[in-house]
Amino acid sequence: MQRVLGHGLSISLDGFMAGPEQSMEAPLGVGGDRLHDWALATKCMREVHGMEGGEEGPDNDWARLSLEGVGATIIGRNMFGPVRGAWADADWNGWWGDDPPFHHPVFVLSHHDRQPAHMKGGTTFHFVTDGIYEALDRAKDAAGDLDVRVAGGAATIRQFLEAHLLEELHIAVVPILLGAGERLFGSGLSGLPEAYECARSEGTKAAFHALLVRRGA
Repeated sequence: MQRVLGHGLSISLDGFMAGPEQSMEAPLGVGGDRLHDWALATKCMREVHGMEGGEEGPDNDWARLSLEGVGATIIGRNMFGPVRGAWADADWNGWWGDDPPFHHPVFVLSHHDRQPAHMKGGTTFHFVTDGIYEALDRAKDAAGDLDVRVAGGAATIRQFLEAHLLEELHIAVVPILLGAGERLFGSGLSGLPEAYECARSEGTKAAFHALLVRRGA
């Protein structure tokens, strides 16, 4: 059965998915790149990014959750890149180069129309201007029998959480402090304790992992 998942989300001890002052030079904000050290040290994530080596074990098992069985991904425009407003610079095709690590359709939330961007390795970026429900419908159709992953950033995850559309949420709490930036939880999210429960958790040296499951999913 097809599911809608928020797997592989890293946050700091003080609750931020990205640090302050995001820019072209610092896509995840000042210090934000450290949020993903746990994942990039794992064997499965290094393979996805064309690197050798990597660690196996619990962190690798958790990282694999965000990779296996996914047929389409939804991301926010901020995760796609730093371009704002109308797509005057249509040459920008994301942070990941010519061969992004998705290898399936990716639906980018935007307020401005743009033609799809076809990349190497099977990734195509589609730009959706009618909100999260339109993006989800299109992603489900594209994924077929596979799952849909909502990958970020924080504002996008918050929209899906507020609507209780995510069936699972895997959060990796990384032992760093960012002080400011893009917060995942906080004011504006209602009904989460009633809608979600922690089904599994595990601590490693690199992160504390928690799997939240929507009640009744």
